[in-house]
Amino acid sequence: MALRFGGMDPNTTGGGSPTVWVDDEKRELVIQGWVPDEELLTKISTTEWVPSHDTGIPVGENVTRIPLRMAAILRKALDDAERSGLL
Repeated sequence: MALRFGGMDPNTTGGGSPTVWVDDEKRELVIQGWVPDEELLTKISTTEWVPSHDTGIPVGENVTRIPLRMAAILRKALDDAERSGLL
């Protein structure tokens, strides 16, 4: 799997930080972020987002948190994927 670096949290001070990659082969964004706290997981598990859709996080899926200051980085990764013909 070849990942193309999309960008990382501009406020990073070293070590790990929220990061975005584009996986050209699988045609996916790969996002590294912060582990959600129990409060967020409870909200996700108890809020009906779409009528008649299951709540909670299914096996095989996960959530991550990234700061809104990374919005431009996500847009750039999507724009890059589109220019590459992936979208």
